[in-house]
Parts: sequence; structure tokens; C-alpha cells
Amino acid sequence: MTRWVPTKREKYGVAIYNYDARGDEELSLQIGDTVHILETYEGWYRGHRLRRKSKKGIFPACYIHLKEATVEGNGQKETVIPTELPLVQEVTTTLREWASIWRDLYVGDKREMFNSVRDMIYNLIEWRSQILSGTLPQDELTELKQKVTSKIDYGNKYLDLDLVVRDKDGNILDPELTSTINLFRAHEAASKQIEDRIQEEKSQKQNIDLSRQAKFASTPSFALFVTLKNVVCKIGEDAEVLMSLYDPVESKFISENYLVKWSSSGLVKDIDQLHNLRAVFTDLGSEDLKREKISFVCQIVRVGRMELRDNNTKKLTSGLRRPFGVAVMDVTDIITGKMDDEDKQHFIPFQPLALDDAIRHKQLNISRFSPRVAGENDFLQTVINKVIAAKEVNHKGQGLWVTLKLLPGDIHQIRKDFPHLVDRSTAVARKMGFPEIIMPGDVRNDIYVTLALGEFDKGSKTTPKNVEVTMSVYDEDGKKLENVIFPGAGDDGIIEYKSVIYYQVKQPRWFETIKVAIPIEDVNRSHLRFTFRHRSSQDSKDKSEKIFALSFVKLMRYDGTTLRDGEHDLIVYKAEAKKLEDSSLYLNLPATKLELEEKGYSSTGKSTQNLGNCTISKDSFQISTLVCSTKLTQNVDLLGLLKWRSNTRLLQQNLRQLMKVDGGEVVKFLQDTLDALFNIMMENSDSDTFDTLVFDALVFIIGLIADRKFQHFNPVLETYIRKHFSATLAYTKLTKVLKNYVENAEKLTEQLLKAMKALEYIFKFIVRSRVLFNQLYENKGEADFMESLRNLFTSFNDMMNSNSENTGMVKGAALKYIPTIVNDVKLVFDPKELSKLFTEFILKVPLGRLVKQKLDCLIDIVHSDLFTQHDCREILLPLMTDQLKFHLEKQEELKACCQLLSDILEVLYRKDVGPTQWHVQIIMEKLLRTVNRTVISMGRDSPHIGSFVASMTATLRQMDDYHYAHLISTFGKMRSDVVDFLMETFIMFKDLIGKNVYPTDWVIMNMMQNKVFLRAINQYAAVLNKKFLDQTNFELQLWNNYFHLAVAFLTQESLQLENFSSDKRAKIFHKYQDMRRQIGFEIRDMWYNLGPHKIKFIPEMVGPILEMTLVPEIELRKATIPIFFDMMQCEFHFTCSFQRFENEIITKLDHEVEGGRGDEQYKVLFQKILLEHCRKHKYLAKTGENFVTLVVRLLERLLDYRTIMHDENKENRMSCTVNVLNFYKEIEREEMYIRYLYKLCDLHKECDNYTEAAYTLLLHAKLLKMWEEAIILGKELAEQYENEMFDFEQLSASLRKQAQFYENIVKVIRPKPDYFAVGYYGMGFPSFLRNKMFIYRGKEYERREDFEARLLTQFPNAEKMKTTTPPSEDTKSSPGQYIQCFIVKPILDLPAKFQNKPVSEQIVSFYTVNEVHKFQYSRPVRKGEKDPDNEFANMWIERTTYTTAYKLPGILRWFEVKSVSTEEISPLENAMETMQLTNEKISSMVQRHLNDPNLPINPLSMLLNGIVDPAVMGGFANYEKAFFNDKYVQEHPEDLEKIERLKDFIAWQIPYLADGVRIHGEKVTEALRPFHERMEACFKQLREKVEKQYGVKTLPAADEWRGSRPRSMVRSFTMPSSQRPLSVASVTSISSDNSPSRPGSDGFALEPLLPKKLHTKSQDKLDRDEPEKERKDKKKEKRNSKHQEIFDKDMKTTEILLQPAEAVILSETISPLRPQRPKSQVLNLMGGDRRLSVSPGPPSSSSSNSSSSPGPPPITPRSKLSFSLHTGSSLELNGMGCPDKGETPPPLPVKGSTADYGNLLDNQDLTSPTTPPPPPPHQRHMPPPLPSKTPPPPPPKTTRKQASIDSGIVQ
Repeated sequence: MTRWVPTKREKYGVAIYNYDARGDEELSLQIGDTVHILETYEGWYRGHRLRRKSKKGIFPACYIHLKEATVEGNGQKETVIPTELPLVQEVTTTLREWASIWRDLYVGDKREMFNSVRDMIYNLIEWRSQILSGTLPQDELTELKQKVTSKIDYGNKYLDLDLVVRDKDGNILDPELTSTINLFRAHEAASKQIEDRIQEEKSQKQNIDLSRQAKFASTPSFALFVTLKNVVCKIGEDAEVLMSLYDPVESKFISENYLVKWSSSGLVKDIDQLHNLRAVFTDLGSEDLKREKISFVCQIVRVGRMELRDNNTKKLTSGLRRPFGVAVMDVTDIITGKMDDEDKQHFIPFQPLALDDAIRHKQLNISRFSPRVAGENDFLQTVINKVIAAKEVNHKGQGLWVTLKLLPGDIHQIRKDFPHLVDRSTAVARKMGFPEIIMPGDVRNDIYVTLALGEFDKGSKTTPKNVEVTMSVYDEDGKKLENVIFPGAGDDGIIEYKSVIYYQVKQPRWFETIKVAIPIEDVNRSHLRFTFRHRSSQDSKDKSEKIFALSFVKLMRYDGTTLRDGEHDLIVYKAEAKKLEDSSLYLNLPATKLELEEKGYSSTGKSTQNLGNCTISKDSFQISTLVCSTKLTQNVDLLGLLKWRSNTRLLQQNLRQLMKVDGGEVVKFLQDTLDALFNIMMENSDSDTFDTLVFDALVFIIGLIADRKFQHFNPVLETYIRKHFSATLAYTKLTKVLKNYVENAEKLTEQLLKAMKALEYIFKFIVRSRVLFNQLYENKGEADFMESLRNLFTSFNDMMNSNSENTGMVKGAALKYIPTIVNDVKLVFDPKELSKLFTEFILKVPLGRLVKQKLDCLIDIVHSDLFTQHDCREILLPLMTDQLKFHLEKQEELKACCQLLSDILEVLYRKDVGPTQWHVQIIMEKLLRTVNRTVISMGRDSPHIGSFVASMTATLRQMDDYHYAHLISTFGKMRSDVVDFLMETFIMFKDLIGKNVYPTDWVIMNMMQNKVFLRAINQYAAVLNKKFLDQTNFELQLWNNYFHLAVAFLTQESLQLENFSSDKRAKIFHKYQDMRRQIGFEIRDMWYNLGPHKIKFIPEMVGPILEMTLVPEIELRKATIPIFFDMMQCEFHFTCSFQRFENEIITKLDHEVEGGRGDEQYKVLFQKILLEHCRKHKYLAKTGENFVTLVVRLLERLLDYRTIMHDENKENRMSCTVNVLNFYKEIEREEMYIRYLYKLCDLHKECDNYTEAAYTLLLHAKLLKMWEEAIILGKELAEQYENEMFDFEQLSASLRKQAQFYENIVKVIRPKPDYFAVGYYGMGFPSFLRNKMFIYRGKEYERREDFEARLLTQFPNAEKMKTTTPPSEDTKSSPGQYIQCFIVKPILDLPAKFQNKPVSEQIVSFYTVNEVHKFQYSRPVRKGEKDPDNEFANMWIERTTYTTAYKLPGILRWFEVKSVSTEEISPLENAMETMQLTNEKISSMVQRHLNDPNLPINPLSMLLNGIVDPAVMGGFANYEKAFFNDKYVQEHPEDLEKIERLKDFIAWQIPYLADGVRIHGEKVTEALRPFHERMEACFKQLREKVEKQYGVKTLPAADEWRGSRPRSMVRSFTMPSSQRPLSVASVTSISSDNSPSRPGSDGFALEPLLPKKLHTKSQDKLDRDEPEKERKDKKKEKRNSKHQEIFDKDMKTTEILLQPAEAVILSETISPLRPQRPKSQVLNLMGGDRRLSVSPGPPSSSSSNSSSSPGPPPITPRSKLSFSLHTGSSLELNGMGCPDKGETPPPLPVKGSTADYGNLLDNQDLTSPTTPPPPPPHQRHMPPPLPSKTPPPPPPKTTRKQASIDSGIVQ
């Protein structure tokens, strides 16, 4: 029986058809699916898709195309890896990824992008198949790979996919095997490449090829490749086609000719060359690119009869070279790269010379061509220039067809890179002259001879001759040299060259250039011979024509130098033809007219002169020559040096002259020149006569080779030093001269500078010389040599240390070039000592100078071999780290610092540099913190931030566990140092995670950074556990920062795997796992480690932990949701409830879910896990279950709301909004209720449901408290109802409402917002804000910091000004944005009806912050010197008043300041104001106590004690010292009246104080009796003193005084007999208006809080039903009641007197949710006969300095709450007493938002001030009152400590 057989070879394939499964056992496939085949059976395969391994099935074998793959593992673990090239695999995965995006683009109808992606996909598919075909030549394959990777990278950028980083071969880098620095640099390079590519794509539209430009910029030479496709020209005879490059501006040829011989049949003569006519014009350089124009010129010379029309072929002379025409094309665009299309065939139109018969009849000016361009008498060069100038050529279809392409590189490079274009058969036409860069080994011995022009007498003939010049080369024996003349590339050498013949022209101008290439050994014996002959058109006549004249020129001059370049006027000799053949007859004669003059003959004589057997003719002949030889020199000085032995007298002169020789000449004879120099040195070893000259000559040669033109001779020099150099003693002489130069740096600056530039090679010579010496003499003189090098370094150090001005350049050069010698010197000198010398050298650099050069020098040392040696690093690294630390701390040369640090880390990462642990430790100890601080202080826009972060990451990555452990111990005993370091690090990490410095597509870099950060965070967490966890060392802020950092890390964008494509997810998971899980488990462990400290993190940490649990990773959720239960339990343990936790989680959950987090699974897990935990808990079972149910219900509604918000159906959206809104109403979360009210209102408005929108707003309006405005509207309505509509029912309702409003005004305390002055300065702001000032009305209880934060989020680039003084004009006109913000005090503008009448403070207080348009800002100004004994004497107040355009509040929350005025208040006036204020305070307080006997005594105690106790602020004694003395009166006589008034105020204080002390005595408890008695004693002294000095004042009797002002309508707080809701708290306002406390304390009043019920109805009922007696008893038993609040910290002494056991002062370590409030707004409550009560807070929260905390925020209840003073600004502390189980009044609610303060129920149910009845049951769950302002949507999370919903500031 057959069965399924495991496959052996058939393992991997691709589906080539779609296959639909027909049963469960089958596997569906789509085209392109890759499959892993496991088994086979009769035409079927069994296996799975590679993308979904879990689903296995069978499929037909014929649907699969098998591919090669390697198999790893076996059985279950078997995997297949395709054996394709990595690049092909990459293309495949890229195509798959792009294809899915492409589909989305199609669906989204993004056409342009769709088409672009389609083109890229098609390109990749095409290229992929080309690579797979395996048929491409290597160079094309390399180029194609380059194209593919750049296309992939470009496409990824275009589609916003991740950046791929590669090595130089295009392979993807493995981050695990790559150092961080390398990775960062690779990212930078890749990004730049892609940017360039994008620019290229853009510029392609403008026809600029940037990559090509870059390619040509990097190569010094290039070539023009030409293919001649066809010559379409009716010639009728054989022809020569000569092509060359020509400069039309200079009218000269710049290249050799490329010669093609064309046959009369219209084809190429050499039929083998058909379709293979290719030439390359090489050696073009940047100079040629800069030419204004370059033309490609083709000259056609026909070879045949004299005249074409003659057809009697037998009798006519043949084989004559005659001009026929030219074709010219401008190739400037091709050579500059503007045009590059190698396949395009260019047509070059042909311009023939005029026909012969026209010339015959001398009709020189008429031609059959019109317009006339050329006649036959025109010479070819003239025609070329005419054709170039002509607009168009009448070519009649005749011309050449060519293709042209510019290729980079010299001929060797081109043959290597373009073997398919340029092979051995391709003709090479060189540039005439040397290329810009001479390549060594380019042996060349070419002499270019140009036949220029001549003038020949017609002699006995009637017409001018038809002159033909024949050129040949002879040696001195008259032997003709064969095959040395080359008329053009592509042709073989010939024996003689015949010129073109111009018909009957007296002065022919040929301009034909021929190359003569003679073997070097023959040059000195050779000469060029030119013979002239008249040619006749008749063959018979022609044969009888003999040579009529001769010219010659020798190639070598008498002094051994070669024939000079340039023009030569040759002498034309006449003689018998036979004699002219004999070279011995003419070689001794002068060849040129110049020689003739030198020999004393006149060259201008009319008659001919006879010289020997020859006559000098009148005819003239000019040639020009150009020698391109690497073997011949035209320079006498150079020759003199090379042959120095023959004339030693001239040696010094020759050495000096060498510096003037052209570089090209020296370079050609490099080896010979160097040999000569060192021979001179060696042969004069006993004297130093020539040493300096030889040294300078050496420096000159080395300098030459450093020049770009000769840079390729570096290897030649290196080879010379390695193989040919043999001067064993050179080292001593070279060292000596160099040392002398360095020691005399000031005098020999210029020479030393040149020597510095040549230092590297000088030392190569020194070292090689020493090595050779050692080989010969076995280390003889070692000590002397070492000493000489040491001395040399000492000289360098001294030079660096000198203060001379003019050595600055040399010092810079020393720093630049000294590192270049390291690798060589190391061979002959102890590397460790060398390192020490270097260290000394660097330390000698003058401080603050040459910083960049010094750092660059250190960078070079790091790159040297020295630094890779462990022992040398030991010496160098400390120096480098010290230098780095010094310059980084001064923020100097950051780029170079970073480069140095990166390079050091890069070396330490290598495996081949010895042990590095200790060196990483040095960097860590000295630099880690400095680098951290540099990163922290650096702006995100700094170009160096990326490099610094990479260096910091690299340091952390290269630290192992030992380093981390050691790091903390380096801070020594200073605990604060460790704390600071960890704080800095946590803040920096969090900042880097929140605002990453690298682009989001740098995934590999970001993941590497995350991996390193994760390890560091975990290492630092271990330190927290070890050092900062126990009770004594606990660091709250540090732990807080840790948690925030860890959560920020966990929730960062780049780790949210579920947001990525499956491929990317798999890749990241495979390499890094899910880092969120790792850090999440760590956070969980750290939380549980906190133990008793946990309470300090509730509720701040609720938000962050919630964020973490919402991450959709199930294991993480399971591990972290239990933390919530732990928090509940923890808070319950301290306060018997988990109120704060619950409030926080509800607030945060709303934001998180709306922001897209959370899902059904989360809801289920949350419910399941927390219920399990709660049910096991003894006390939390019931309340916990209620809480979980509540949160789950909220989650349901929020998830519905989120889902439906994208629904088209607005009704559905409204329903969902109402669900959420009602839920918040039910659980009495006012601020959330209002948010959703406004969302609902907006929805209604979108649907034009204006009535419903109004009703929605009405719900909010009911919660507002501007009753004054409501009363005005109410009166208008009442008028309508009463007198117009007669609707008395409505009238009565309206009047009842008005009555309620009146009552509210006097009974309910309302919050007072602060006002802020805001100035926007600088031209960066829009015009409507620019350089203007506005007054803003703050939100209720909004602190200045919060307001500023809100302001700055709108202008993230603005800078906050630090002062309140008006800005300078510079600031106003600067391009930046500057914001000035400070608190101003509104000036009361009392309505006329209240003026000059006694009005209750509650009525007036409304107008202190409403209906105001003037605002004051006061700042103290000291004039004169400060008096240490009395600072009041010269303390002036500068008071500025700002007036706004409209009153606030208005239709905006801000108005522009229209006018500003400033006045100064003298110290005396200031004192008067202060005294008046104090008196008013006492008066106000006394009045309240008279009106309400139940008011608490504490505020009165503090106030009185502060005044009568002289220790406090010196009382008014300071005023007496300052103003009540003769000196002051003499200086300020005008102030007498004011002084009297001040005395009056002091005197009036006594009766007010007397009343206060009396009342205090009546009300004081026994516990406070000693305190009162002391106060009375102090007052008695004070009274005696004041009455004695300032007289006695008396107030009216107390009863009268009480009656004289309206009784304050504030209700008192009493403890009712039964447990019923209390009325509103009374306030003890210690003159909040002018209290000179802190800014921002002006005018805050109290606000009520919403009742928050956590207990169930049944418990409520129990509370009510409990017998009264039992409750009273319980009250006595219990230690602390939950409704007691904490008394102000300033009273802690009295508290201890009262309740020593229970007094726990709560501090502000836990960040306040609510602003601090001045003491003036303290609130207290009398509970039966309890005057003071203190509720304990968490025992551990007393760590911060409680004494400095300002007064507390006041709190007003709405029901069931009794109050005492509340201290600390920490809102979370409300109601944290822990009652016994029976007592369950609800705890105080916690506020989540600054917008929800001060919102109160209309206490309509509270009728009596003493015993209000319980509210009816339905009102117990009324919607909570809601704040007055719609909150803005939450901005992005910041790390502010305030947890504020409205401002979106989350912890």
C-alpha cells in the first residue's frame, strides 16, 4: 500500500496558480504563496504556507514551481531557507509588502501614488528576473544591484516604510554585529542617499542627473565614447574620416584624431570593422568640463584625383589627399552631463567644400551653395570655424551618424567598468598633452607635430604650387625609422606622412596634427625631415616633379633637453634633390630661424644665402610641437640635478632651482630625482652643507605629490621608500634639519609650515632609513636615535608652548600632521613612550586656543594603530577623556568632541584591540554624565544631537553588568550624587523616548536604542531597590520618575507591535521579543517592592499604570491589572476607603478609551481579575465589587461611544453620548458630565437641533453661579410677566428664583479666578498678537504655572521671559517669540448704587473679580543702599495699572490692554497701606465673631498673635525706626501729614486689638489658656507703649459697632443633633484682597465640592436609622473621624497641645492637584464642642519641609460633611481619617480637574442655618453640579505633576 512519503529535495516552492480547497484536508493557495512541502503522494504535496505555519493541508504538485532551498532542523522544527541571493529575497519581500499598500492605494483612489508605486513594482520585477537569469556581466550585475537597492530604499521612503541600512556592498546590516556608532552612521548615510535620490527624481524633470554628476565629480578623468554608425556622403573615391575634439573658442584641437578609412563603395575599407567603429577619447579632465564649448569635428579627406570631375582615370595622378568637407557637432551638453542617452543616434550634417570648377574660374566669391559657407580655397580649419558660426548647414541629407556617451575614469578604469563598450579593439584617441592627473606607470613618449602653415614661391610657374609636405623620421646616420608616425588612432604606424594638398594656394594652412612615437633610446639621435613637392593633376607631369625643398628639426637639443613645445619656424633649404636625401649634408646646419640668429646669420636678407651645399630659400614653413613624454625633459635645471656629479659646482644652484621646475617634470622623474637627492646627502655625509637644501627639495617633492594633479604618485613614492630607497644615514640628517626648523619656528615659519605638510613622508624616509641601518649594523646607535626623536618631540612641545604670535599657523599644522607619523614611528620606537610623548604634546597646546585642531589631532590618533594597542590606550585614553570632559562642559566644538568620542567607542567595540573593559570604565566614569548633560541641554534642532545620543547609547551598550555596578560606586559616599545622576538619566531617557531624536523610519536604530535603554533602566531599577527603598533612604521623586519613565518606555509608539504589518511585527519580535512585556513585569515587581511607600503613589500612579494595563498584550495585562487591587487595598488600609484611586481611574479611563486604547478583552480581564481579588478580601468584597461593576459599566459605555463616533448616523452618536453623560451624572462626576454635555450640544448644532442644543446648555447653565447677572435678567422677565403678560404663575416662579439667587449671593462662597497679564513680543507672532499685551481671566483655581503651560502649548517655540519689566526694543523687533506672563490684581469698580454705603462683604466680593477693566501689578523697588536693620526705609513700590478695552468677564476670556500707567508709592505710603490693611483685617475678624459666636477661634488666634507678638515681622517697630525720627522729617518735610496719619493708624489698632483679645479670652479653651495669657501680657505692653506715644482711641460700644454694619449673612457651622447634611461653611476671610502674601493669592474664595457617595443606599439608610445615642457614643470612641480635616500647619503647636497623639502634619510631597491657597481663605468647622480636630494622614507622607507650605485650599461641603481647617495643598488628602466600621459618612470627593472647583448645588433644601432637614430621597442622587467652562480636548501627555483633566496634564 502506498503512503505519504516525506520529501527529500522537494521542500520549497511557489504557487503558480490559484487553488481553492475542496475539503478540510486541502490547502487553498493563491498565486505567489510560498509553501514548505513536507510529504508527497501521487501528484499531491502536503505542507503549509510559509506565512501561516499552523494550517497544514494537501495541494496538487502541478500547481507548484519548485525552488532551491536549504533545510534546517528536522521533524517539527524543520525550516526551509530559500537559497536565492539575499538581494533577490529582499526584492521578493519588498514586492509583497508594496503590493498590499498598492492595493490600498487603488481602493483609496490615490491615482498618482498608485501609478508611481506600479512603476516601481514593475521595475523591481524586471530587475529581479534579470538578476535571476544569471546572464549579466559582472559590472552590469553590480550596477543593477545598486539600482535595485536604491529603488527599494527610495520606494520605502516614498511609502513611509522603514529605512533599510546596508553595508557598502548593499547587504542589509545586522544590528547585533554592528557597533552603535556604525549603525548610526549607516543610517545617516542611507538617509542622505535617499534624500539625494528624491532630489534626483525631482530634478530629472529638469533634466539634471545628480548621481551621474556625483560619479564624475569623484573621478579625475573621463572619456567620450563614440561609435561611428554610418557615413552618408557621396564621395565617389576612397576617403579618410578624421574625428577629433575641438575647442571652437580657442580654435584648437584638443585630442588626437580617430581615423577611419572609407571606401568609394560607401563602406568601411576594413570590412572586419563593419559595425565595430568605436573609439574612446580619453584623458579629459575638469578643465575640459569648464570649457565654454567643445565640438566633435569630423574632417573628410578624399584620397584620389586632384579634381573629382576629371574622369579620364588613366592619365590622372591618383592617391592625392584632397580636402572634401567637414561635419561639426556641439557636444558640450554631453560632456557636461546635461544629456546622456547612449542609444540615441546623432546626425552630424556634412558641409562639403565648393566644387572644383568654381575655383577654376576664380569665381571665389560665388558658390553653388547659398548661403556660402565654404569654398575649396578655404582650409579645413577655417571651414570648421565657419560651420560652427553658421546657423544651419545645407547638408542635403549628407552627414555622419554617431552615438556618444561620456564614461568616467581613465582608460584602465573604463576597460574594467565598461568591458562591453571598450575592449582591446576600440581605438583610443588620447588628449594632446598630459591628463590633469598623471598616472604612474603611464609610460608615454609621444611628440605631436602639427604642420601649421607655409608660404611657397611659384617660381617659374604661372600659378602657385600645389604643395604636398611629406614628413618622415631619420636618425643621424640617415636611416629612416619605420612605423613611428601615427596619423590617427585606429590606424597603424606608417613610414611617412603626406599632407593634404590645397590647389594652387601660395600660403597653405594645413593644421594637421600627427603623432610621432619614437623608442626612448632613439630620441637623442633622431630628427624630423619635411620635404616639399609640387603635385600635378596629370600623372605624366607629376612623375617628373622632384622634391624642391627640405626642412628638418632635431628632437634633442645641444644641452640634452628635448625640443621645446610650441611653434618653430623652420628654415626651408633648397638643393638638388639628390643632395637633400643625404642627411650628413644638412644635419650640421641650423634647423630653425632662431638657431640661425643664434649663430649670427641674418635671417631677414632678401637674397638667398648659401650654407654648405644648401641654399636658404625665401619660402617659409612653420610647425608646432608638443612633447608628451614621461621619459624626456625639456628642463635644464632638472637635468642638471639628475646629472649632478658632472658639475658639482652648480649643485647648490641646481638644488635651489629644483623648486622652480614644473611639477609634471619632477613627477615624471620622481625616482631619479629622489635617488639624486639622497646620493647627494650620503656622499656628503661628513658635512651638512647640502642637508638643508636636500631637505627643502625633499619637502618640495612631497608637497608636489600631495597636489591633486599628482596624487596618484603617492603609491610610487611609497614603493620607492619600500623598495628603492637605500640611504641608511639619511635619518640623522633629516631629523637634525627638522629639529632645527622646529626650534627656530619663529624665524623659519614658512619653511617649517611646508615641512609640516610633508611630515608624514619625511618620517617614512627617517623610519625606513633607520630600519635599513638596523639591518646592516644590528641596532647600533639605538639610544642616540631614540634620544634624537625624544628631543624632536621636546622641540615640538616647546614650540606649542611658546607664546609667539606668528607661530599660530605652524602650531595648527603640527596638530594636523603629527598624527600622520604615528604608524611609521611606532616601527622603530617604543609605542608606549610614543603615547606618552603625544600626551605631553597635546597638554602643551595653549588653553582656549586651537581647540578644534587639537580635537582633530586626537581623532587622528584614535584612527592610528597606536590606539588599537591596549598598552598605548592605557596612556592615551585618560588624556582624551579629560580633554573631552573639559570641552564638553564648556560646550566647545561639539561636533569634533562627538566625533572623537564616537571614534573611541568604535575602536573599543572591535574584537581585535585587546581587553577593553577597563577603558569602557574610564569613559563611563569620566564622560557618561557629561554626555548625558550635553544631551539634556541640547535642543532637538541641533545638528549634533543624533551623534551625541548615539555616543551615549554606544557607551551604555558597551557597558557590561560590572560597569553598571561600578558606576554607582564611583559616586562615593555622596548619596545625593547618585540621586542626581539617576534623576538626570531618567529625565533624559523619558525625553528621548517621548521626542525621539531619530526619524520614525530609522526602526533599526530606534530598536537598538530601546534595547540599550531597557537594559539600563533595569540596571538602574536594581539600584533603586538596593539603595533607595528602606524607610530612611526612600527617594519619592526618584521612584516617581522611574515609574513614569518605565511606563513611557512601555507605551512608546515604536513598541506597539500590533500597529505594524505582520512582516515587520515578526521581524521585530524575532530579534527583540516584546520589550513591553519585559519592562511591564519589571514595573510590576518594582511596585510590589514599594511596600509601605505605595500610598505615596496613589493616585498619581493610577494613570500611568492604567496606560500600561491597556497595552493589548494579554500576558502583560494579566500581570499588571492586579496592581489596581493592590492600590485599592493600600489606600483602604490608610483611609478605610479607596476614594482617590476610584476618582483617578474613572477620570483617566475616559481619556484613554477616547484616545483609542482599551477593548472588550480588557473589560473582561479587568472584571475577572479584580473581582477575584476583591471577593477574597475581608473588607473590600462589597465596595470592591461595586467599584468593579461601576468601572465595567463605564467601560461599556465608553467603548460604545468610541465605536459609534465614526458612525454616519448622528442619532446613534447622540444616544451613546447621552448614555455616557447620564452615567457621569449618576456617579456625580461633574467635570466629565460637562465635557459630554458640550459634545452633545455640538452634535445637536451639526444637525440644526437648536432647541435641543439650548436645553443641553441649560443643564450646564444651572450649575453656574453668576447670580447677579441672573437677577438682572430675572427682573426683566418679572416686568414682562407682571405688566405685559400678566402671567403671575411664571412671575412667582421667577421671583422665587430671584430670591434664591439673592440668598446664594450672601450665603454661598464662590471661587475667584486670577487675572494674568500676557505680553507677546517679537516678530514671530501673528500681527494680531505681535508686541501687544492682554489681560486673561484665568480658570477657577488655575495656578499661574498651569496657565503658562496652557499658553505655551499654543506657541511651542516661544521663550518665556524671566522678568516682568517691559521688554527692550531689540526683543520686540527680534524674529523670535517671547511671552511675558504675570499675575495682576483686578481693581474693584463698585457699581454706583453700593458706593459710600455699608455693604456686606459677600455682596462686594463678587465685584472684586467681575466687571473689572483695570488691573494692578506692584513690584518692590529698593532705592539707595539696603539698611540691614530696617529694610522698610527705602522699599518703594512701583505700581502699574493696565486698562483693558472691555470689562471682564465678557465674550472672550481675554481683552487687549489699551492703556498703561505707572506710579511709585513711597516707603511711607506703603507703610500706611499696610497698617490700614491690618486694621481692616482685625476689624473684619472681630465683626464676624460678634455676629457668629460659633465661628472657630484658630484664625483669630493666629491673627492676634501675629500682631501683638513683637517677634513676628517686628510689628510696626520698623516703621517707627524708619520714619518717626528727626532725620527723616528733615529730609522729607512734606511728609509730616502722612507721618501723623500713620501714627493715627497705629493708635487705632489698639482698640481693634482690645476687642479681639477680649473675644479670644471669652472663647478660648482650657488647653489654649496659657497661650491666651501670654498674648494678653504682650498686648498689655503694646497698649501701654502705643497709648503713651500716639494717644488713646476708643471705639463705640460693641453692640453699636455690631449694629452699625449689616450683619454678615454667612451661615455658621454647628454640629446638628442628628446626622444630617450641614449647611455651607462659613469663611474666615482674612482680607484676601490686599494681603501681600505670594502673587496669586489675591482674591481666592472658597468653593464647594461635589458630594461623592461611595457607600450603598442600604448603608445610607443604616446611617440614618442608627439611634442617636449610639452614634454619639461611637463618636467619642473613635480615634479620628473621617470628616475631620487637617488644620493649618502654622498652628501645629496648638494642635499638639490639643491632641498630641493624633497630630500628624501632612506635607506636599504628593503633587497637588489643586493650587495652594493663602491663609486668608482657611475654613473651619465646629463639631459640637470640638474646637480643633486633626485627622491623620498617611504616616509616611511627612517627608518634605512642611513648614514652608503656604496656606491650604479651602473646601466646602455639599452634604453630610463637617469641616475643619485643611492644610497642605494636596487635594488627595481630603477626608483620609479612618473611622471605625460603623461610622460611614461619605468621604470627600477628589477633584480631577481645575475646571470643576467652585460649583455648587442650589441649596434649596437647606432652609435653616442650624438644623437643615435631610434632602428628599430623589435629591440625594441629583446630578452633581458642574463647572462653568467647557474643557478643551486633552493635549498630548506631558510630565507635569498636576493631574488635571481639562489641561490634559497627566502624570
